[in-house]
Amino acid sequence: MNSKIAPHVSEQKKKVVKELSEFMKKRKTLLIVSIKNIPASQFQEMTKKLRGKAEVRVPRRNLITRAVEMSGETNIKELESKIKDNVAILFSDVDCFELAAELVQNKSPAKANPGQEAPEDIEIPAGPTELTPGPAISELGAVGIQIQIEKGKISIKESKIVVRKGEKISSQVADVLSKLDIKPFSISLVPLAGYDFKEKKAYLSIEIDIEKTLMDLKWASGKALPFALGINYICDETVNLLLQKAARHEVALTQLVENNQKDKSESNSEVN
Repeated sequence: MNSKIAPHVSEQKKKVVKELSEFMKKRKTLLIVSIKNIPASQFQEMTKKLRGKAEVRVPRRNLITRAVEMSGETNIKELESKIKDNVAILFSDVDCFELAAELVQNKSPAKANPGQEAPEDIEIPAGPTELTPGPAISELGAVGIQIQIEKGKISIKESKIVVRKGEKISSQVADVLSKLDIKPFSISLVPLAGYDFKEKKAYLSIEIDIEKTLMDLKWASGKALPFALGINYICDETVNLLLQKAARHEVALTQLVENNQKDKSESNSEVN
């Protein structure tokens, strides 16, 4: 007689699932973020900044899925496609998009690794360093940096761009940048998706680009006033301009009427 044996679930896993389920009941929002390529030390610093605003958890994928099933929230299941490896879950009472914007703004500088693509031109500035003469001299020379010794320390004679934007960073350049404590990258928890427990609504794509949003707002603002004037929409910003527009129309109409009357008068005089 065959019988299925129920898989053993450790007490620790049960505890994690229960905790996640409780957060889903008590908190207003949930945010899924990517933590891919974020060093553990920097991840800890990022979570410290979120204290008081969000509870951060990094459970296994299957435990998150189990907690979602136990939550009783139907719409939250839409997030399952976003629950992958290398993600963290943030539980908060702050709006999903507000929290996501804060994450994007609080970026941390990061060292370069060999093979990474330079986000911008990476320049090593001229000036003194904390490096002492030794192997560092040949390492700096290998990437084209001219040096001199000042007060027992290496000083860089001229600024030097060692990697152009879009180029791959070599191991030599990465080592030099590390020795000089130059961190050309910035990393943050990347928002992927969110859920509002109050509105029972899932947000499957959260993209925060503050600079682009500001540019779009400026563009829209520049177009809004001409559009409002074109449709004669009255508000604080348009009322004076609309009155000026009406005054110009009045002058134009008055001139038109006067010209018509003059033409009629001249025409009658010619007939007589």
